[in-house]
Amino acid sequence: MTRRTFLKSAAATAAVSAAGLPPAFAQGATIKVGVLHSLSGTMAISETALKDTVLMTIDEINAKGGVLGKKLEAVVVDPASNWPLFAEKARQLLTQDKVAAVFGCWTSVSRKSVLPVFKELNGLLFYPVQYEGEELEKNVFYTGAAPNQQAIPATEYLMSKEGGGAKRFVLLGTDYVYPRTTNKILRAFLKSKGVKESDIDEKYTPFGHSDYQTIVADIKKFAAGGKTCVISTINGDSNVPFYKELGNQGLKAKDVPVVAFSVGEEELRGVDTKPLVGHLAAWNYFMSVKNGENDAFIKKFRDYAKAKNLPNADKVVTNDPMEATYVGIHMWKQAVEKAKTVEVDKVIDAMGGQKFKAPCGFELTMDKTNHHLHKPVMIGEVRADGQFNVVWKTKGPVRAQPWSPFIPGNEGKQNV
Repeated sequence: MTRRTFLKSAAATAAVSAAGLPPAFAQGATIKVGVLHSLSGTMAISETALKDTVLMTIDEINAKGGVLGKKLEAVVVDPASNWPLFAEKARQLLTQDKVAAVFGCWTSVSRKSVLPVFKELNGLLFYPVQYEGEELEKNVFYTGAAPNQQAIPATEYLMSKEGGGAKRFVLLGTDYVYPRTTNKILRAFLKSKGVKESDIDEKYTPFGHSDYQTIVADIKKFAAGGKTCVISTINGDSNVPFYKELGNQGLKAKDVPVVAFSVGEEELRGVDTKPLVGHLAAWNYFMSVKNGENDAFIKKFRDYAKAKNLPNADKVVTNDPMEATYVGIHMWKQAVEKAKTVEVDKVIDAMGGQKFKAPCGFELTMDKTNHHLHKPVMIGEVRADGQFNVVWKTKGPVRAQPWSPFIPGNEGKQNV
């Protein structure tokens, strides 16, 4: 290399670096993004589809020219439903693989595990699943629902005349931070509505729990005391034996409706849904909603599944966290293009106010101050084919309240 060529190369590298891109980009490198989802263990039933959604969306973006003229490259790791391993894999993605952003986590315990790593290394995490709130981090964008975008409206619906007029409530969840905090919020909400302590029954099971015979029998006994519903925050593959046991014991939706916050189309693929018809789920998107954006989204995923020979490719479904993943990646792309760099602080600044016409049928906005999406709320009834009929929805997107007004001490945090 001549001195003149070297100086030209160095100048080009400096120019790219000044634009916020690592020098490697001058040699035609890709932009790496991390995929941090459990592909094995108890959460694989839910998270594998999110990994596939990230890869599909990256293919879609690359086919249209990539980001800043560079192709995106996915770096996929498997934290295997092992919460400490999430932190280890996050550190690997940020320090060794040098990814520009990470799309990942499902459970709140996995998110809490990686937060210190993203804060220490100033990484960027897009978290696509409904959660308990009580958190607002500079390095995280929350594309799933906060409690006021899912749990509270669902409970209000169950208490309403059209939702069955429930008077007694079983709060049933997996034993970790999301169900416990959500149920703390719901308990306070129910008491504010005049529900007595004796009309609330709270139960927890460990991850991977499979024997729900006694619990379902207990629910039947509790329901003898008046109009009862179950609010389920069971996560992962435990949902399959829980719903099977409901069917085994003949607990029908017309007698004791169950509303789930972590069960969607993907989780119901492994269950005979005929005995579950009429049970409910609360989300911000269902595969069954009719609009052009959703038709295109479903077709893209079906085509991707067939092209990549995914398991049961002819039966793949879409669900809420998949939509939230898809929206998050596109908003990140838009923010990078607005900032003209993948530099984290500049992308964070550019994310506020980003808009995207989502498969749910609404244009979603990333809040300018609280890093949460404005989202519509929908309640769906399980159909015999494992899909959902939307029985109630908000007129438009709802702004998230990361800090629940039903938790003492949050009063001054509402307008963040």
